Amino acid sequence: MEIVLYVAVLLIFFGIMIAIGVRSRKSASSVQGFVLGSRSVGPWLSAFAYGTSYFSAVIFIGYAGQFGWNFGIAATWIGIGNAIIGSLFAWAVLGRRTRVMTQQLDSATMPDYFGKRFADNKLKIAASVIIFIFLIPYTASLYKGLGSLFEMAFDIDYWVCIVIMAAVTAVYVLIGGYMATAWNDFIQGIIMLFGIVVVVAAVLMSKGGLNQAIIDLSQIAEGEQQGAYTSFFGPDLYGLIMVVLLTSLGTWGLPQMVQKFYAIKSQSAIRKGMIISTAFALVVAGGCYFLGGFGRLFVEDVSAGYDSIIPTMLSQSLNPVLITLVLVLVVSASMSTLSSLVMSSSSTITLDLIKGGIKKDLGHKEQMFLIRLFIAVFIVISAVIAIVYEEFQLSFIAQMMGVSWGALAGAFLAPYLFSLYWKRMSKLSCWICFAFGTLTAVAALIISLCNSAGLLPEAFTQSFIYRYLFGSSIYVGVWTMLAGFVIVPAVSLLQKKDLAAEKRLDELFRPFSGLSEAVEQAADSYLEDRPSADPLKESDGTCEKMQATQDGAADAPAADRTSEEEK
Repeated sequence: MEIVLYVAVLLIFFGIMIAIGVRSRKSASSVQGFVLGSRSVGPWLSAFAYGTSYFSAVIFIGYAGQFGWNFGIAATWIGIGNAIIGSLFAWAVLGRRTRVMTQQLDSATMPDYFGKRFADNKLKIAASVIIFIFLIPYTASLYKGLGSLFEMAFDIDYWVCIVIMAAVTAVYVLIGGYMATAWNDFIQGIIMLFGIVVVVAAVLMSKGGLNQAIIDLSQIAEGEQQGAYTSFFGPDLYGLIMVVLLTSLGTWGLPQMVQKFYAIKSQSAIRKGMIISTAFALVVAGGCYFLGGFGRLFVEDVSAGYDSIIPTMLSQSLNPVLITLVLVLVVSASMSTLSSLVMSSSSTITLDLIKGGIKKDLGHKEQMFLIRLFIAVFIVISAVIAIVYEEFQLSFIAQMMGVSWGALAGAFLAPYLFSLYWKRMSKLSCWICFAFGTLTAVAALIISLCNSAGLLPEAFTQSFIYRYLFGSSIYVGVWTMLAGFVIVPAVSLLQKKDLAAEKRLDELFRPFSGLSEAVEQAADSYLEDRPSADPLKESDGTCEKMQATQDGAADAPAADRTSEEEK
């Protein structure tokens, strides 16, 4: 009877997803409509699309169990970091700049943006190759952990679950494009919000409530440290900081995340979306990691793997109805991220690698055909990789999955962020950052494989460099990512100013210059007119002048942008 309930709910869910894809097919008739929803997506859809692409089943099943086991309830800081750094700051820092500059450059993908920003088609092709190499293993990692959950509910093989989820995702994305993905992300996000709250409450109630669960967890020691897993920062502060940085700041350099800002329709929508996305991340990510922090109350050892922790907690705590909810939650999380990744990958290969380099006269129908073809190909490849990994436990695939996030963030984060704000940034600094991020990830992969094979000398594995840099793919990703913030400005400042590109860049940055100049002029005027005898006496009037100047400067570019959008 329970299996009938599970199957019925999932069939209804899949049917709704496909129906939305069919209904959205009209918006997918053009390349811009299929890839970016014609840049007309509102704040709610954009915020939920961002959040559901951010948090997949890997978060709920894998990371929540692993980091909850390692850090206890201090793992909740990861969710808070994801909300503040990965959502709030990301929208505030990247949102408006990304939307305006990609519209001016008429770019639909991150590689296309790099190519047009630096007027170098080879840079676009290089970025496309990096995405192709590292995004497919990352896509395959989305399926990790699903097998144990579906085996618990249906007693079916892992590959069956992967094939079903991949097939349904392929259908609605191929038919409806970006808008189908956005609407389905919205529905899946609501399920995730509701599901996380209910599941956390049910699991804690099974242990006598929050207070009792914390008391029981405090009795578990880490070495000689009693109550380590209920402490403020857990037993491993360095490891916790690294995880927060990679999973929060690292998303700023992921192509499928940044692409959400390309499609949003207005500045006001960005402000609203920022608040919605932050609240979503706080509930979903914070709830997942908080739940995982209590894993040691349900599991005594992790010999079966970290992916077994959350399913074990759920099987001991939830009734069939709530398990059904969890199944839909996990499938929703995986499908939303999968659709976002394959959309980003297929558009990059078609528009940047093929149209941008191999066949520049590619027609509209050919582009649409190739985008859809590569969506299907990427879904099939990721599913095959996931099945092969699960069947044969190949360490190479596991290590590729581990380094993919850090490689993408290390290669793209610093160049992308600096290019949005700094005209002086050079093309060479972008190339060096691409090479450094990619080669460091490859070096970390080789070192990890050698360590698994027992080929590394003990002196190296006990060294400071290995323990705090190469000892984890997370550490490598973070330090590679941070190194970019040194490489880009250092290389750019060592080069001569590119006078030939200055006029083009002045035009590109024009929408952002009005407000900055007005603020600087108001500040200079304030300092010059400020009375020396009584500095507070006339401050109110001066501040009002400054505020009026700022408001006027902000309104002018906004009006210009509105007229451009209407065109």
